[in-house]
Amino acid sequence: MVLPDGATLEVNIPPGTRDGQILRLKEKGRRGAGDSLPGDALIEISVLPHPYFVRKGDDIHLDLPISLKEGVLGAKLKVPTVSGAVAVSVPKWSSSGRVLRIKGRGVPRADGGRGDQYVTLKLVLPKKPDPNLERFVSEWQPSDSPRQSMRV
Repeated sequence: MVLPDGATLEVNIPPGTRDGQILRLKEKGRRGAGDSLPGDALIEISVLPHPYFVRKGDDIHLDLPISLKEGVLGAKLKVPTVSGAVAVSVPKWSSSGRVLRIKGRGVPRADGGRGDQYVTLKLVLPKKPDPNLERFVSEWQPSDSPRQSMRV
């Protein structure tokens, strides 16, 4: 970090530091008048948004795209976390919006623990039309409607 007078400071950001948090560096600021000791340097932390992780408290949230096949049949998938990918089992018949919890894969806490990571499944259809899938769905007779509890 470069101070207004051109001096540099090496700053260690503690794990779990939040956006907007202010770090105080004792006696690393400017000198006061006369022979007084230097003041404290105050550093406000600004965290840039991540492309796919969202922090909520000590927990991390992630939307994970899955295929129709993975949602219906279940799958074992690699899921990114802030500390590296982990294998997660997607249960059979997982709908879009289902949330899976990965314990202890969130933000480090001051007490040495960690938050959790929550993975929201997002069902994504193939980019290119698939005639076999279209044929199957057109002939398929679902046993119930996902809107059956609504008065429509």
